[in-house]
Amino acid sequence: MLFRRGLLAAPFLFMDEKNDDSGMEREKEMIDLQAVAGENPKRKGEMIEAAFLAKVCKLRIPVCKPWGDSERYDFVVRWSKGFWSVQVKCGTSHRSSGYNVASSCDGRVFTKDDMDFVVVYIVPEDLWYVVPVEIAEGRSSLWFTPGLARARLAKYREAWCLLDCGLDERGLEDIPERCRSEAVNVRCAVCPLRQDAPSRTLASPLKARSRRLK
Repeated sequence: MLFRRGLLAAPFLFMDEKNDDSGMEREKEMIDLQAVAGENPKRKGEMIEAAFLAKVCKLRIPVCKPWGDSERYDFVVRWSKGFWSVQVKCGTSHRSSGYNVASSCDGRVFTKDDMDFVVVYIVPEDLWYVVPVEIAEGRSSLWFTPGLARARLAKYREAWCLLDCGLDERGLEDIPERCRSEAVNVRCAVCPLRQDAPSRTLASPLKARSRRLK
């Protein structure tokens, strides 16, 4: 993904077929995104939205775009648990140890009345964060540090599984005991199916209290 001075946003999607030379042709769907954007914030936003469309299509997540730009969210996605409204943001400039991404628009911070998720694309790292709006609510910005495994927002890295589960399935402090959605082809940073997933050391307050009473 490139940013080039003076060029308009120009997203392109490519579908191709591959032959593995085994004597049998196997069709593979490949989605590739090539996009450039000028310094105009609107053009950059269009490029990030194109990247989001390419990503969710690759994950086979149904998605639709509201007519016009009057809503506080950019897209609506639908998976097995219903419809979720999504605001898409991006981080492009590395400062100190991470990326600072605005979680507000026109001076108004995001709230649960505006959307369900804030999905952030960290362009230089080619990483996505799927953040529940409850985490962003009331904050003017979010700080992402891809190099720190124990960072506050690390557990939302590639957490597309959150779009396929209800509130009661997210896990304590959004750390699940079991995989939230095996149908997703991407494992989030805290998925128990990942070998490098952090151990679940937190117990619910109710369980902790019951152990003390025994």
